[in-house]
Amino acid sequence: MMTRSQQGRTNRLTRPSIAVAAAVAVTAGVVAAAPDAKTAAVAGPKLSLIAASTSVTLDSWKEEPGVYLDLGTYLTSEKGAFEFKVTRKSYKDPVVASQIIRSGKKTTTKALPAGLVKDFTGLPDFMEVSVVDAAGKPVLKKTENFCPNNASGRVRPDAPANSKYPQSCPVNPFTLGSVWGVENGWAANTYAGYYSAPVQLAAGTYTAKVSVTKKYRGLFGIANKPQSVKVTVRERSWEGQEGGSGGAAAKVASSSPHAGHAGHQAAADPAPSGHAGHGAPARTDAPAAATTGAGATFNVGHGPYPPAPPALPWALKKQAGKGAFGAQGFSAARVGDRAGQTDGSRQAPGAQPNAKRPTGKAAVPNVPKPDLRSLPAYGITVSDGYEDVPGKDYLAFSANVWNAGPAKLVVDGFRSPGKELMDAYQYFYDAKGKQVGYTPTGTMEWDPRPGHEHWHFTDFASYRLLKADKKETVRSGKEAFCLANTDAVDYTVKNANWHPGNTDLSTACGQENSISVREVLDIGSGDTYTQDLPGQSFDITDLPNGTYYIQVLANPENRLKETNHKNNSALRKVVLGGKKGARTVKVPAHHLVNAN
Repeated sequence: MMTRSQQGRTNRLTRPSIAVAAAVAVTAGVVAAAPDAKTAAVAGPKLSLIAASTSVTLDSWKEEPGVYLDLGTYLTSEKGAFEFKVTRKSYKDPVVASQIIRSGKKTTTKALPAGLVKDFTGLPDFMEVSVVDAAGKPVLKKTENFCPNNASGRVRPDAPANSKYPQSCPVNPFTLGSVWGVENGWAANTYAGYYSAPVQLAAGTYTAKVSVTKKYRGLFGIANKPQSVKVTVRERSWEGQEGGSGGAAAKVASSSPHAGHAGHQAAADPAPSGHAGHGAPARTDAPAAATTGAGATFNVGHGPYPPAPPALPWALKKQAGKGAFGAQGFSAARVGDRAGQTDGSRQAPGAQPNAKRPTGKAAVPNVPKPDLRSLPAYGITVSDGYEDVPGKDYLAFSANVWNAGPAKLVVDGFRSPGKELMDAYQYFYDAKGKQVGYTPTGTMEWDPRPGHEHWHFTDFASYRLLKADKKETVRSGKEAFCLANTDAVDYTVKNANWHPGNTDLSTACGQENSISVREVLDIGSGDTYTQDLPGQSFDITDLPNGTYYIQVLANPENRLKETNHKNNSALRKVVLGGKKGARTVKVPAHHLVNAN
């Protein structure tokens, strides 16, 4: 349930988190079509487009028109992984993508054409989808981007049990580096999920043809073998679904990514949670039928970021149908993680603190340490104080502090009986992961406000609004943070962890009665907070119009030990205008990044 301060704010930014792609084990073998003569000579893995079934049923909801066109098509990779390294040197430089081809001990790097990949969300215009109605009349033709990290499971039983690649393609506009890949013997869903807008199709029957676009067929040696899928679109209404629209919406909200971190916790634990402030729903998912791909995914879709493909694509939910793979069909799609299956339903485990607070002499050994860096602010908007603080104008934004490594940041908090604050300690580890030192590093405090209700590590970052001369004029009230790995900022840095834990606030930051808590910022990942509550954003009510800079400052008091304290500040230029009660903000591009 949203608080009063959250109601009416569906257009405001909420805390994003790392997108987790769908995955289910596929036990049937796949016989892929052989490439034609033109593509046979292309170096790299053998790639094939397959369809999980020959027919799908998709829902169009009256309350939210549109159909999410998950057709159950997948790209398989055999004889090696389909791998990419995607980077940019700075925000002044374009994104550069290279295919990494591994053959035994030999590794070859193949640069993709300049300008082909413009961001980190995947290969643009990779798929082409055309749809005709029952009479054969064309009704839709579109292209879709493809994220290779949308791993959906193995296509043969001797494939690696787990994919080594990250579970999504990052969408943070200030991402610096990413790794994409379809594991050897695995399949990746080609559906772009809610990254792609729903299409308008009336109830009825259709035929969809799905193919890899010509430029990618030639680039990667993919055979021109389009897949045909029969589509039935049925119109439904939330009314009457599982006890009426209110009950259905409530049930969906409890497990929907749009319900934020609190919603995911509710799916496994009925105890109330206060994390909805970071993940207030931008939209509510329609109640999804058991066979549709329009359902919710895990911990995705906060704020402006849409979720990745559904947790269990409809085609993989079929129990043992005679689909594209013959009579063997698929194994039963059981919810939960196990060998070869990551279905998106799991709850990220909270890292366990040491059993007792450290004893002995504190020491900061000469071992690798984290490197905290700030990203420029983004998602910048202005708003009034709503009914909570009438007559006020606020400047809200998203900010991210990330860890460039080469060591992860580990902070434990320990509570003395009866005290309100926890004592915080930073830990240090040698190359083998053994704890070799610690140092006191401030405190953790319990934040009881709706939208928080977890333990915050104090003085992790500071937000300041600077005047045109870059002198401070306003400081945000936000100083304390629950650390969680919400964004993959650069997975190409040394020791980057492509599968970090602590990705979920509801498990990472403890409960009110916790005696101890561990908060971790892993290598390559960042922690995004939005200034979505009055008192945390900048109060600009009485500020004159003009040019300002939003400063995101990591480790402002230098309490945390890190390798470099000189890269902790990032500035973002903004121009305030308008008048009281109707303030405006213009956000110039930050070098090549044109995201407000």
